[in-house]
Amino acid sequence: MSESNQTLLPWGWYRRFVGHLEPGERLGELLFGLIMVLTFTLGAGIELAGDPEETRELLIAALGCNAAWGIIDAALYLMSRLSERGRIHRIARRVQAAASREEALSVVGHELDERIPEFVRPEARSVLDLEVLERIREMRLERNRVNAGDLRAGLAVFWLVFLTALPAVVPFLIVRDARLALRASNAILIGLLFYVGWHWAGYTGASPWRTGLSMMLLGIGLVVVAIALGG
Repeated sequence: MSESNQTLLPWGWYRRFVGHLEPGERLGELLFGLIMVLTFTLGAGIELAGDPEETRELLIAALGCNAAWGIIDAALYLMSRLSERGRIHRIARRVQAAASREEALSVVGHELDERIPEFVRPEARSVLDLEVLERIREMRLERNRVNAGDLRAGLAVFWLVFLTALPAVVPFLIVRDARLALRASNAILIGLLFYVGWHWAGYTGASPWRTGLSMMLLGIGLVVVAIALGG
C-alpha cells in the first residue's frame, strides 16, 4: 500500500460519508453546528455548581439541541434539493414548449446570465447557449422526488450538525469542576471555529488567518456577551 493511501485510509470513512455534500456545504454545516452548540452552552441559563445532575442535564440538552437542529437542517436541505431540481424542470419545460428557437434561446440566455461571468467572450457564450439549448431539448424530465442520493446527503447533514456537539461534552467527562468544564468546552468550540474558518478560506480563496480569526472572534464575542449577562 502506498504512503498516500496509508495517509488517506483513516479518513476514508469520513470522505465517503461527506462525499454527498459539496465542500462549501460541509463547512457550512460544521459552522452551523458549532455556533448552535456554543450559543446553547452559553445561553442555556443553567447555573452549574458542581451538581452532577445539573451537569448531566446540560450535556443531554446540548446533544438534544444539536440533534433536533440536525434533523431540521437535513429536512431543509432536502427541500432545497427538490426546489433546485424543480427550478431546472421549469426551465426545461419552458424551453421545450417555446414557440420558436429564438424564444427558447432567450430563456436559456436569461438563465445563464446569472451563472456565467460577463468576461466570457460573446462568441463563446453564443456557442454555449446553443449547446445548452440542444441538451435541454433532449432531456427526459423524470419525476421530481427524493432519491437515495438525497437521503444520504441529508443524513450527512444531520450527522455533521450533531457530531459538532461531541467536543463540547468531553471536558465535562474529565473535569470535575462544572464551571471550569463549561469554560473549557467553550474554548474547544471557539478553537474549532477557527479551524473551520481556516478551511473555509481554502475553499473561498480568502486569507486563512483572517477567516479563521473572524470565526474565532465571533465565538469569543458570544462568550463575552454571555459572561456579561451572567451566563
